[in-house]
Amino acid sequence: MAGNNNGEFAGDVENGYGGNRVQPFPSTQMQVPLLPEKLLIMEGDQKKQQHLTALKKILGFGEIFSVNVWRASIAELLGTAVLVFAIDTIVISSIQTETTPPNLLLSTLIAMIVTILLLATFPISGGHINPIVSFSAVLTGLMSITRAAIYILAQCIGGILGALALKAVVNSKIEETFSLGGCTLNVVAPGPDGVPVVIGLETGQALWLEIICSFVFLFASVWMAFDERQAKALGRVKVCIIIGIVLGLLVFVSTTVTAQKGYGGAGLNPARCLGPALIRGGHLWDGHWVFWVGPAIACLGFASYTMIIPSQHFHSY
Repeated sequence: MAGNNNGEFAGDVENGYGGNRVQPFPSTQMQVPLLPEKLLIMEGDQKKQQHLTALKKILGFGEIFSVNVWRASIAELLGTAVLVFAIDTIVISSIQTETTPPNLLLSTLIAMIVTILLLATFPISGGHINPIVSFSAVLTGLMSITRAAIYILAQCIGGILGALALKAVVNSKIEETFSLGGCTLNVVAPGPDGVPVVIGLETGQALWLEIICSFVFLFASVWMAFDERQAKALGRVKVCIIIGIVLGLLVFVSTTVTAQKGYGGAGLNPARCLGPALIRGGHLWDGHWVFWVGPAIACLGFASYTMIIPSQHFHSY
């Protein structure tokens, strides 16, 4: 029964002995003031349930047992392995053949390789093949933490397998001379008087380059894949081509702006840097943290940027 503001009930009837209205039972009167409290309790329970549901979605623990997630991670593993093998081979060959300028050829080939691999893995896993993409997807709410962790693990294993494959096909001299095409901040080279000297880029400079280039990578290309409007307007092929071109340009810029021998340019993919570092070791571990911390900071900055965008301008899938 519905009640009005005066506490009267629509079901009240008049008594035939005096025209007085029949009063509700005392127990009914005592329940009226409790209704708002019950509603508040119910609303509170609903909010708690919504928070728990949102938390479960963010964590995504159930995806650990999802066969489809693990199948997708295989695509990430293989895609990253091929990426590391191809890019590191290109790095070695472009320097070994003394191509002029080597960074221009390197950037062009990297753009092509990345585009092809994105098109190959996108239908299966979404085409991440890079911890930067997976981590930024978590921070922007497009992927659960569990799925991202599985993807990043697969990407790192892929990076190691790619470096192992490269080690298996090159001789020891090339492996030592070119450090398996890994990510380097500096190298040891003979000095003017024959004494070995360390040449390369300072850690602070390399960190800033990694942060800036990673943020530009997310802002100028990956953002198109995350934004439903742009992804539909451009189409999958165009988006993959743009991502490949942006990566190639960033490699060219990072190696050109420094013009410092010993510095291999912005890594832009921690899994690619991890593989050769684990397989080859040595000076590849010098400042290796830069290739992880720099992209992580860039992902946090990118996520902060997406949070301040008005909701009507941000449509994710």
